[in-house]
Amino acid sequence: MAQFLYVYHGSGKMPTTEVERKAMTDAWTGWFAKLGSAVVDRGNPVGMSKSVLPGGKIENNGGSNPTGGYSIIEARDIDDAASKARDCPILAEPNCNVEIAPIINMMG
Repeated sequence: MAQFLYVYHGSGKMPTTEVERKAMTDAWTGWFAKLGSAVVDRGNPVGMSKSVLPGGKIENNGGSNPTGGYSIIEARDIDDAASKARDCPILAEPNCNVEIAPIINMMG
């Protein structure tokens, strides 16, 4: 099995009430449970990013498609990894997506 990086893109809006936080946590916990042993690293949400551009210019705008978090998932191939991502809770939010990339092990 290969490993794949899931990069969650979206609004970056965190729930503001306890009820919303619990619903979000339950959705993610349920999805990870459904994936079972394919989950290598549940990952974490991330904060607002900065981009360093050629020439050293720094942009502090989070990018055109802000990263909201990441996970590492095991799958047969990228198509299997994409299939596993179809039920990701972030996809219930408008303008959100899961970017998937194979992790290339250079050390072994």
